[in-house]
Amino acid sequence: MPSKNKSVLNQKTTKYEFLGPIGAFLMITVLPILVYVLHLSCQFDGHPSRELIVYLSDINNLKTLFTLSNIFSLFDPTAFLAYIIYLAYLIVIFYLIPGRWVEGTQLRDGTKLKYKENGFYNLTLTLFIILIILSTKGHEPFLFIDHHFIGLITASTIVSFALSFYVYLASFQEGKLLALELNPRIGSFDIKYFVELRPGIICWIIVNISMAIKQYHDLGYVTIGMFLIVIFQGWYCVDALYNEPAVLTTMDITTDGFGWMLSFGNFTWVGFLYGLQARYLALHPVYLSRLQIIFIICLQAIGYTIFRGANNEKNHFRNNPEDPKYIELITIINILCYDEIDLKYITTEAGSRLIISGWWGRARHINYLGDWIISWAWCLLCGFDDIIPYFYVIYFAVLLIHRERRDEEKCKKKYKKDWDKYCEIVKWRIVPELEESFEAGLFCLERQISGDVQHSSLRTSTFL
Repeated sequence: MPSKNKSVLNQKTTKYEFLGPIGAFLMITVLPILVYVLHLSCQFDGHPSRELIVYLSDINNLKTLFTLSNIFSLFDPTAFLAYIIYLAYLIVIFYLIPGRWVEGTQLRDGTKLKYKENGFYNLTLTLFIILIILSTKGHEPFLFIDHHFIGLITASTIVSFALSFYVYLASFQEGKLLALELNPRIGSFDIKYFVELRPGIICWIIVNISMAIKQYHDLGYVTIGMFLIVIFQGWYCVDALYNEPAVLTTMDITTDGFGWMLSFGNFTWVGFLYGLQARYLALHPVYLSRLQIIFIICLQAIGYTIFRGANNEKNHFRNNPEDPKYIELITIINILCYDEIDLKYITTEAGSRLIISGWWGRARHINYLGDWIISWAWCLLCGFDDIIPYFYVIYFAVLLIHRERRDEEKCKKKYKKDWDKYCEIVKWRIVPELEESFEAGLFCLERQISGDVQHSSLRTSTFL
């Protein structure tokens, strides 16, 4: 592609996000501290720990909290070595396990790269190894994670800082800083693509399993809440790796440069903070009623249906809108829930298409709604004794709203007046009109219960 066209596509950023340099400094300092605070305050006597509250209420204790001796005590050599071995293992199996090479969508700079897709097989092998260890060595080896938890957080934080610093130095060419690299690579090894799904997602599953094992070690059984959090979040992780090519259409890959935020976010934030509910339940078991369990399972099912359905629509439509399988999928959704048969979209002046039927015809970025509903199901498993387990649902709301606003701004610039036309058709942002959604839901349920002959035969014919 000519350099002139590439420069037009990959325009220099002219405005700051997250309050600019001040915001960046605050994130680099505050977010790691927040991860430590949330986990250090998680003790048997509550979350936050009552002892911690009493300790921090003394101003003298607060002054000594950030002494060098306290900071260095967070480093655990054994945990650091274990985490490095874990990362080395992921890199080795990334190369050894076969996988198909897929072409990504067009990036911000106009290029298209190829990526090796084998994350699901990496996870499958890891789970198989876990089963072998459990059957041969018992559950004791997995208590290591609980015993060295803070040290493991420190190890992941050090790695995230080191990697972001390396990528920053690598962005210098001939003594000149070009920019935050979009897709830094070492040969064919795409650093951002690897970090995006593997270290954090797989670590999250391992942490949750180890917390369930700790609860079993302490109580002699696993509570239904712990069982469900392992299943719910495990399924979420499996889904992400099974649908690995879908990440290639996200802004993280196509638009955002790789720096500290993505590095720390995937190594530490996802790997350890996302397991906050499991850690809480390991130290503070919660016993749920049957009605609460049924409600939470239904909430998870509703959220996942919206989340996966909307994301599948987006990915298929973006990659190959003429794919017969996609047309079958969108047709079935429209017939079941909205009494529509045809796939609908508008064509922009640039030649691209914007879907206005199915999930994306109900609200813009409706997949974020499904994601947020799922987060409520996870947090509700922790009961109502403490507020800290609900940090995730609050944080996630802020994150998703910010993402939605970024997406809106990007689309407004890209599609111009066509985006205004699209917004006139799809009026709602994230949350569709409640009355419309309720009527659509009832209609969908009635159709499935009544077994409408005409639509049933049409649904069957679309699969044949």
